[in-house]
Amino acid sequence: MRAIQFKEYGGPDVLKMTDTERPVPTGHEVLIEIDCVGVNYADTARREGQYVVPTPLPFIPGAEVAGVVVEVGGKVTKIKPGTRVVSLIESGGYSEYALSDEYSVIPLPDAISFHQAAALPLQGLSAYHILKTMGRLQQGETVLVHAAAGGVGTIAVQLAKIFGAAKVIATASTKEKLELAKKLGADVLIDYTEEGWELKVREATGGKGVDVALEMAGGDIFNKTLKCLAPFGRLVVFGNASREGYTMNPQQLMRRNQSVVGFFLPQIMKNPDLLLPSIDDLFSYVASGELKLTIGGIYPFEKAANVHEEMNTRQTTGKLILQVK
Repeated sequence: MRAIQFKEYGGPDVLKMTDTERPVPTGHEVLIEIDCVGVNYADTARREGQYVVPTPLPFIPGAEVAGVVVEVGGKVTKIKPGTRVVSLIESGGYSEYALSDEYSVIPLPDAISFHQAAALPLQGLSAYHILKTMGRLQQGETVLVHAAAGGVGTIAVQLAKIFGAAKVIATASTKEKLELAKKLGADVLIDYTEEGWELKVREATGGKGVDVALEMAGGDIFNKTLKCLAPFGRLVVFGNASREGYTMNPQQLMRRNQSVVGFFLPQIMKNPDLLLPSIDDLFSYVASGELKLTIGGIYPFEKAANVHEEMNTRQTTGKLILQVK
């Protein structure tokens, strides 16, 4: 089978097409013939050797795959060949076939296409649990969504409203991205490339600050976002796109009873009581039209390096997908 892998850490050019053996499922594994795969910032962090957990070499990136189960291991009882599925896997998604544990495979409702499926689980589940599980968003609260035109951001803006937020403040780097956030339901639009954006956030809340903030840039953006929190506010960290360090003093949280919370999706995936109801909710929101998925581009499988390059420039919006089949 064809697969895209890297044998060294580096820029997009380290991604190379290769021929490798088609995997064989054993035990509780299923083999998925991949239709398409979602591209994520985690893939770029893997490629650079900067991911939150070690990345062994050589490595085939890709964690978010949609396709059809074509073969199952001897102990599989829940999934049959021919089932349309989506799955989050540790690695191996940039390929024609990939293995997944049967317990990580989610059968797709007829109303959900492969492209929708590839655009939903990682960002959708992240946005859902950042807001609800880690951010503990309550009815009537105010939410700050950074990178509101990105994969997580476009979904988080909408879910915040679905979950009852009274006001969603969206930040992005261009007028076009802010207009997209507005179309998705954002109430306040702020360009975070302009000096003093954090003051505009506080002004939009009457000086109180936001109750929940989503933060994945790190560095200076993280420090300024802390200044945007209301008393009892929760800042949820789910990435470090800037690759800059953190210099927070925990004592600065004490005076206003604020929290900084970490989020890592694989921990949710290990907990069926959290995972299954949330993915059902997301499918339902998409099928009903409450949640609109923003697919920023569907690219040929062979163009993975180009897609990574586009992501590096921060010019993309929504979800980027590689078409494998």
